[in-house]
Amino acid sequence: MPAARGEIIALIKVAFQGELGAYGEEALHLHFGENCEPVPCVTFRDVFEAVKRKAVDYAVIPVENSIAGPVKEPQQLLQEYQPKIEGEIQLRVSHCLLGYPGSSLQTIKKVISHPQALAQSKKFLDQLGVENEPFYDTAGAAKWISEHKCTEVAAIASKKAAERYGLAILTESIESDSSNKTRFIIIR
Repeated sequence: MPAARGEIIALIKVAFQGELGAYGEEALHLHFGENCEPVPCVTFRDVFEAVKRKAVDYAVIPVENSIAGPVKEPQQLLQEYQPKIEGEIQLRVSHCLLGYPGSSLQTIKKVISHPQALAQSKKFLDQLGVENEPFYDTAGAAKWISEHKCTEVAAIASKKAAERYGLAILTESIESDSSNKTRFIIIR
């Protein structure tokens, strides 16, 4: 039934780990559409706590990747919190190497990203031959580069993260397997 004129419709709130532009945000929009409010959380524990406190209606949690295997921390937290599982999503993950405008593959000395993204892009990173450093989130890494205007550090993240944080896409599809997918579950 459509909302009455002037009536405010409350959007469902959906938590995910990471910053806006993370793959978790893509997964929640894939499942819930655009009519929901993404709620970014720094850690996976923060996501589970938001669900427990009912600060959100649902959460989207990555549990397994076709290249890097199980995502261990969320699986441990599922055992600890035992939330109700409402469904699952398979998200095709295509990683990009993002840099601050003006940077290039030649200027990059270090790549930062979530450990899962680093593992999923290992072949590319081995060929690039630069230092790799784990970061709490793919989009968080992109945001950090944007905020620090750093031309010597690149992030592995999505095209959406590049758009959101004003970064250049240095190269696309750097995942080690073109059928890279992450399985997310919906909890409440």
